[in-house]
Amino acid sequence: MFITQLFPKGLLAAVALLLSAQLNAAQSYSQTGQLVEKQRFELARFTTFGGKTIKQLQVGWESYGTLNEAKDNVVLITHYFSATSHAAGKYQHDDATPGYWDAIIGPGKAIDTDKYFVISVDTLANLNAYDPNVITTGPASINPDTGKHYGLTFPVVTIRDFVNVQKALLESLSIAKLHAVIGGSMGSMQALDWATAYPDWVPRMISVIGSGQSDAWTTALLEQWAIPIQLDKNWSNGDYYDKTPPTQGLTSALMFITQDALTPAFFNKTGRNLAYSPLEKGPLNDIRQQHSIVKWLKERAQSRAKLMDANHLLYLVRASQLYIAGHSGDMKQALSSVKAKTLFLPSFNDLLLMPYLAKDAVNSLEQLHKNTSYRELTGDLGHLNGVVGIEQAASDISAFLADKQ
Repeated sequence: MFITQLFPKGLLAAVALLLSAQLNAAQSYSQTGQLVEKQRFELARFTTFGGKTIKQLQVGWESYGTLNEAKDNVVLITHYFSATSHAAGKYQHDDATPGYWDAIIGPGKAIDTDKYFVISVDTLANLNAYDPNVITTGPASINPDTGKHYGLTFPVVTIRDFVNVQKALLESLSIAKLHAVIGGSMGSMQALDWATAYPDWVPRMISVIGSGQSDAWTTALLEQWAIPIQLDKNWSNGDYYDKTPPTQGLTSALMFITQDALTPAFFNKTGRNLAYSPLEKGPLNDIRQQHSIVKWLKERAQSRAKLMDANHLLYLVRASQLYIAGHSGDMKQALSSVKAKTLFLPSFNDLLLMPYLAKDAVNSLEQLHKNTSYRELTGDLGHLNGVVGIEQAASDISAFLADKQ
């Protein structure tokens, strides 16, 4: 989930096959890359799935390609847990890297911006609350009724709320139907919920490294991301704004998330690159010292934490835990309303959203005689095969979008 800080320089060779296309694209961006601009969407009032009101809601969004006259060439990209709406392109030519799915979004690519108008939206409570290129209303925002940060008074939000904000944005652009919705990880939850909540809007849906619901195992796993923050003395029950933030807890949470998103094979490759040994001198001589692999993981988490908000992480964890396609309490019943052709692309060695979660949804759709297909992604990166390794599915995605049904 955390791409830009994930790989030490010496490790790039170990994953060169997966990263070469992305790195080559970044090197040539000064001549060929697409530049994008963050835009702002506002709602005076928004009612959550739980029945609470959020005033003066704001989210950021960006787009790639051109909206046609009929406004029927729209592909909505819904982003993963730690991502933003920056799905492709760069804000400036000299940006270090393009958006996370730049390998498949752009002129002539799988999601061809010569054909499609591609749009992506920052979620409510976006994790990257302090990134200057992110616009999001969440616990770190000022409550207009009090003039103070929301903190934990911010309403609990769900995947359906993210979908409904996106729908309101699309309607503000006079868009009434999508060509497709595509999302990875937490974005896959939004994509499938779109297909169940608004079936007449969605003729095509692609779920990448996704699921149909958060089962008991996944809900318990996600809770592990929240616990370090809540145990940090500086968390102060969410009331830390204008005080010392719970940075240690946030860093620990990001360490868990990064490890859950990868595989033992990846960590063991990294360990060899770091000259890791179980009997390293520091940890042997002092209980306070950490192994090289732990230091590596912590340093990357600390770097990412600088632009993130701990309460926002808690709210995204809860939204993911509350997820079930259709938000009706019965996944199969909700899937019966789906009119979209669907494609599921889980990662075969995903330890976070394991393939059985996607397969369960596919099985339900097949039992309902829906048009659905399933293909597993490969690679050494586990969950991240659906982000860094997404280009392996480019031909499937391109064909799926082009199919007239």
